[in-house]
Amino acid sequence: MLFIVGKPSAQTGASNGFFLTNALLQDQILHVEIQNRSVFGRQRKITDDWARLLNTLETEVEEISARGSVDAATGGATFTDKGVIEEVRKRGAVVIRNVIPEDVARNYKFNAEKYIRSNPSVIAFPKNNPSVSELYWSPPQVHARSHPNLLLAQKALMSLWHTSNRHAELSTRHPLIYADRLRIRLPGDVQFTLGPHIDGGSIERWEDPEYAKVYNEILRGNGWEYYDAYDYAHRVAAVTDMYNGAGSCSIFRMFQGWLSMSNTGPGEGTLQVYPLLKEATAYTMLRPFFDSHTATKFTAPTSLFPNTSLGASQRLSSTTHPHLQLGRALVPIPPVRPGDYVAWHCDTIHAIDPHHDGRPDASALYIPAVPMTVPNLQYLVRQRGAFEKLCPPPDFPDAGGNGESEFSGHGLGSRKWNVLSGVSATDRTLLEKANEIVFG
Repeated sequence: MLFIVGKPSAQTGASNGFFLTNALLQDQILHVEIQNRSVFGRQRKITDDWARLLNTLETEVEEISARGSVDAATGGATFTDKGVIEEVRKRGAVVIRNVIPEDVARNYKFNAEKYIRSNPSVIAFPKNNPSVSELYWSPPQVHARSHPNLLLAQKALMSLWHTSNRHAELSTRHPLIYADRLRIRLPGDVQFTLGPHIDGGSIERWEDPEYAKVYNEILRGNGWEYYDAYDYAHRVAAVTDMYNGAGSCSIFRMFQGWLSMSNTGPGEGTLQVYPLLKEATAYTMLRPFFDSHTATKFTAPTSLFPNTSLGASQRLSSTTHPHLQLGRALVPIPPVRPGDYVAWHCDTIHAIDPHHDGRPDASALYIPAVPMTVPNLQYLVRQRGAFEKLCPPPDFPDAGGNGESEFSGHGLGSRKWNVLSGVSATDRTLLEKANEIVFG
């Protein structure tokens, strides 16, 4: 059920806890009560919405389970085919083939391994069988993030978004670089596992007033069918990391993504996605307002937010979110080759294969699609400081520490944006602000 653009060249262990960690924090309770009040009084509308949603989920999950395969389409990364656009928007995930030439992507892995060998003090996890390295400034990472083909793919992905607020300051035509890590997962690994989850915060979706507005159609019982996952009007200023969680992302990523550096297929340590973006989002947002056991009785107001913790991503499991049927509908992405770019919407439920049963390693560079916004530019300033010192960026473990400052063979470089004629007024204003914010 994952849509593929271009010609080709099991559920894991989330916690089953129902209670919000540290839910007795006073400021936390006050904010969540505000969101409870926005829901309370709309019992009939929300209950009707919930009933329709459960029926839709049952039908859609049956289809996913019955098909047991992925859809594929030919074409490039321009997303001009309306059928492709509709399917990507519905599924919330896509594989774009041949974004980087295969030999170049393979060379990225070769150079990454060389960089790791040259700097044996690299920190990686899991500790006993490292898969993800705490590296941000190696030559292949720096080069891949700014590769023209990848930037074109990111622009194409972000062009799927729009806004209901013409005053929203955001540009999808000028992707920002967000430094993240790299993964080289070895065959046979069973330690690097990550259960079903949604990044971009957890309780923040209900607690932050601006973030909650993203989901107004759902929370107000206006019909979850009318929710638009690709409207960025209220995402620009939403606070996605209120508790400074380790590894949490404090910027707005329209799509998360990784660039493959190896041949990887289902069951070989790859990505799994839940290919029903709108339905899964509606279920996740309304789930706290229905009883913890059967998930059928309206119980708002509530202090129960299933699998929700402060400073962490939103977790899901078959116990806390039973109607999603994660065991049937969480599907692996199709086989990918070096140079393929895998992307998934910022609200897409995803997980990692619990086992790597393949023969080659599963290697990728984590590179999301990040739009230009003022808050994102402000993060970029802090990231540039880390870049200049070769230390981990602000969102990551040991931010500001020694990082790669004493390593050899790292890559550097930055430049201003050109403010060109022919761009929109919003883009022109943002580009001028970008140069002022980042370069002074």
